[in-house]
Amino acid sequence: MTYEEAIQFWFGRVNYEHKSPQVGDFKLDRMRRLLELLGDPHRRLRIVHIAGSKGKGSTSALLGAILQAAGFRVGLFTSPHLVHVEERIQVDCQPIGHDALAGLMNEIRGAVPPELERELTFFEIGTALGFLHFLRRRVDFAVVEVGLGGRFDSTNVCDPMLSIITSISFDHTQMLGNTLAQIAFEKAGIIKPGRRAISGVRDPEARPVIERVCFERGAPLRQLDVDFRCVHQAALMSDKNVRLARVQVTTERRVWPAFDMALIGEHQARNATLAIAAVEELIEAGVTINDGAVANGLANVVWPARLEIIRREPLVVLDCAHNVASARALVQALDASFPLEPNRGRRILIFAGSRDKDLTGMLDVLAPKFERIYLTSFQTSQRCETPHQLALQLPRVRRSTAVLCASSAEAWRQAMDEARAEDLICIAGSVFLAGEMRPLIQCSHHAPRDGVG
Repeated sequence: MTYEEAIQFWFGRVNYEHKSPQVGDFKLDRMRRLLELLGDPHRRLRIVHIAGSKGKGSTSALLGAILQAAGFRVGLFTSPHLVHVEERIQVDCQPIGHDALAGLMNEIRGAVPPELERELTFFEIGTALGFLHFLRRRVDFAVVEVGLGGRFDSTNVCDPMLSIITSISFDHTQMLGNTLAQIAFEKAGIIKPGRRAISGVRDPEARPVIERVCFERGAPLRQLDVDFRCVHQAALMSDKNVRLARVQVTTERRVWPAFDMALIGEHQARNATLAIAAVEELIEAGVTINDGAVANGLANVVWPARLEIIRREPLVVLDCAHNVASARALVQALDASFPLEPNRGRRILIFAGSRDKDLTGMLDVLAPKFERIYLTSFQTSQRCETPHQLALQLPRVRRSTAVLCASSAEAWRQAMDEARAEDLICIAGSVFLAGEMRPLIQCSHHAPRDGVG
């Protein structure tokens, strides 16, 4: 296969990131059969497996950065991608190359009989590709993020040395259930008998589910706010002051130094705390990781589109908030870290989302915080809601002031034409919107001259 043929083969599979899945669409039998045909590469990797309603990607990136700073070769498997599909499979922050992707995809296709090939999904192929690449690159650790849910996710064929569940909130309810307890049970599906587990779940309905599953499977459990906790000092990104966020973690084992954080928001401090708790488990297992590696990883992690500053004057912040819980985290972080001077500067929102999300709930949280709202769409997913339908889901008092834009490029142009240097433009609502707008902004003549990002 050429690279182009490999991409065509991969994207020719059914993709449930673009097409809303139904109950019964996910099964692990296909994934196990595929990996068996490939020699079970996942069984020869040291894996940390991470699930959660939000924060799982950030926690994966944070832990990967710490391990890399400690001198290990680290595979990172995340989804979805922002711009290029190769971003999903990285070794030491380098996405899989075109030649490697084509070679491994050729190997996958050659191993799969026609009847199985017809059934395989986009995510199953990507998961197998990731495991093969990590094995061939001889990674010391593979940090693997769950795609959707946990129990029936394609990544859940692995036997990790450690499982992490970051949080539980309402998302993908058509697949995972309509209660937080049901969603927690699906996420807890990654917990393996006898394997250690770390939980950042705080909700009183969801937490007992995680505890019960761990007890039933004999999996030692450590929990946020029970066995470890954090104190967060918010970042400050104002005209007059720039200050990194800081997190100070205390566990039942030790008091950690206060560390600078590259990622902004109290929710990211909790994600960093989970990563530090994971470090303690790895140290307990004989892995050498010093405090300097933790400091280096937290301060230098690169994880785009998570409250990412991509230009100044006006300040433009790009975020992947895509459910109500992440919208609340976004608003909290904007208030704490991006204060506007009284009677100077406005907040402007560019928003688009998928129709299977709680868009009304998200807009109820976001709309009161912005003086102007541009409702738009993205072209990279069939699940995108139309700007007109988004307007109907705005709080009634804000509908008359919303601007409807057919494309993200139009929304960006109109927002920039209106914005003054002292304003803040926030882009949120979907990872698909963030992935579409990030290169658009970076390549436009409005890109920052000072390299902010």
